Amino acid sequence: QAQLVESGGGLVQAGGSLNLSCEIRGLIVSDYHMAWFRQTPGKEHQFVAAASRHNQRTYYEDSVRDRFTISRDNSKSAVYLQMNGLKPEDTAVYYCAARSYRRGVYYSLHLHDYTYWGRGTQVTVSS
Repeated sequence: QAQLVESGGGLVQAGGSLNLSCEIRGLIVSDYHMAWFRQTPGKEHQFVAAASRHNQRTYYEDSVRDRFTISRDNSKSAVYLQMNGLKPEDTAVYYCAARSYRRGVYYSLHLHDYTYWGRGTQVTVSS
C-alpha cells in the first residue's frame, strides 16, 4: 500500500532553517514525480516545489524560489525540502505528493492532480 510520510517540521525563528523529509513507501519511486504543498487553516493547498522523477528538473513557487530547495534520493525512497530564510508567512502544514510519470508534465499546481499525498508536518515560524 502506497504511503508518504513527512517529518522534520517544528518551531523555528524567522530567518532560521528546517529540512523536511518525505519517506516514500509502497511505490516504485522512479515512476513518480514528487512535489511539496502547504496549507494554512481555511485556505487551499498551495504548491511549493516539484522535482521530476530522476531529479533532472525542479520548479518552485515564486515566493520560495530563492530560499527553498527540493531534492530527492531515489535510492533511499525519499524527497526533501531544505527551507532557509524562513518567514512567518511560511507557517503551514507541509505535504509531499507523488504524481505518476504517465500523467505527462512533471508538476501541477493543484494537489488533486497528484496520485498520493501524505498527512503533513507542521512548520511554525515565529517573528
